[in-house]
Amino acid sequence: MNVARFYIENFGCRATQADGAALERQFLERGLERAHIARDAEIVVLNTCTVTAGADKDARASIRRLQRLNPDCRILVTGCYAQRAPEELAALPGVTWVVGNSHKHQVAEIATASSGLSSSSSAGGFVPLGRLAGHGLGFPLKHNEVDCVGQPEVIVGDIFAHTELMAAPVFEAANERTRPNLKIQDGCDNRCSFCVIPYVRGQSRSLPEARVLAEVQILVDAGYREVVISGINLGRWGRDLGQQPSAVSPQGTQLSGDLGLVNLIRAILTQTSLEKLRISSVEPMDWSDELIELVASSPRIAKHAHVPMQSGSDAVLRRMHRKYRPWHYREKISRIRRAMPHAAIGADVMVGFPGETEAEFAETRRMVEELPFTYLHVFTYSARPGTPAADQPEQVPVRLARERNAVLREMASAKKAAFLRSLIGREVEAITLQSGGAGGFTEALTDNYLKARIDGTIEANRWVRLHVGNVEGEALIARAKAA
Repeated sequence: MNVARFYIENFGCRATQADGAALERQFLERGLERAHIARDAEIVVLNTCTVTAGADKDARASIRRLQRLNPDCRILVTGCYAQRAPEELAALPGVTWVVGNSHKHQVAEIATASSGLSSSSSAGGFVPLGRLAGHGLGFPLKHNEVDCVGQPEVIVGDIFAHTELMAAPVFEAANERTRPNLKIQDGCDNRCSFCVIPYVRGQSRSLPEARVLAEVQILVDAGYREVVISGINLGRWGRDLGQQPSAVSPQGTQLSGDLGLVNLIRAILTQTSLEKLRISSVEPMDWSDELIELVASSPRIAKHAHVPMQSGSDAVLRRMHRKYRPWHYREKISRIRRAMPHAAIGADVMVGFPGETEAEFAETRRMVEELPFTYLHVFTYSARPGTPAADQPEQVPVRLARERNAVLREMASAKKAAFLRSLIGREVEAITLQSGGAGGFTEALTDNYLKARIDGTIEANRWVRLHVGNVEGEALIARAKAA
């Protein structure tokens, strides 16, 4: 008997990639085989993003492309775009199912049940799959009333009633054996005026500590030496689990902020044998003194801080409904740099937010120039339907926003080049990614988030000490130190 094959295409952020990994688990547990390309699959899952209009456009283009390449496949569209605008996707030719994030944890069951495929295995990992009984999935659904051949089935519920957290390790396609990324938090309770994410991912929810520790140790036992923990709003980890801020330290000194994430990181360090932990993006006000001190002091935590900035203008930050002021942000970055002189420090910056004047952009430009960033992710504002910012007056012309984007990207490139040059003659630690380059070198990623090319061939997934001799493009040129 031929076994049905599935293919998953992910769009967007790390959280979406993590959801895609969990979806793959679901299908494999149900006895389906993974196809290497979409053309060979009977079921194709498009796991969408909706953070920008461009992301929506990419998903629609992919559906049309699938129709041409594999007209007989059944297409299931899920993810953030499916949660936000299910009818829009259901109207596209070739779509069989639209399943919102509210029911993403049941995607494989929906697809296999509707396809008449075997669904005998039990749920595993982090995803407790409820049994389907018709459409009785636990809370009100938005779905079509007629279930007939050729009409897409739409299954979307109230995302704020959603309590599942899908989590499975994500592996870099090129570096599958080295740096898995584990999502431990999803959703967001903030309401930034430009952001659609809370409305498509729901309230903040955390993977329980025991589950985090178990998954990390499983990865360690499988041979992985670095694990990246991530989330939509990672700094809020544990608040929904009853993790409360500690008033005083064991020494009796006052502590600041919520220690949920700090305590989790300490637990990972003490209760697993992971060699290196990397922390993904954490909001500015969640970089407490305790978190900064812990990252700076532990050799088992990568010296890397990604701190979203969005704007250097107080007026723009207020219109964005961000919870910090420019001086707060400057203070956090300065503390991080003092604690870790050679750490990677990155930020997200948005240009072209509604009403952004030349003077307000100049404030952002000045902050970027003055702060010790080593890289930036620069985004041009994209209006998202249903968000307050989309209705704000004085939308910035696209041409002007793109010009501002180019200015900041050029500044970021210069800062990164200067950071790379500052490491010439120094020793750095790096994990090898893959070897066998045309010039007889090994690719690696440094503890402080820089690409490195090491003379000679070294096995992948090894931590090595390097002496930096030069810089070529955006990579350090280095040789391995003797063990």
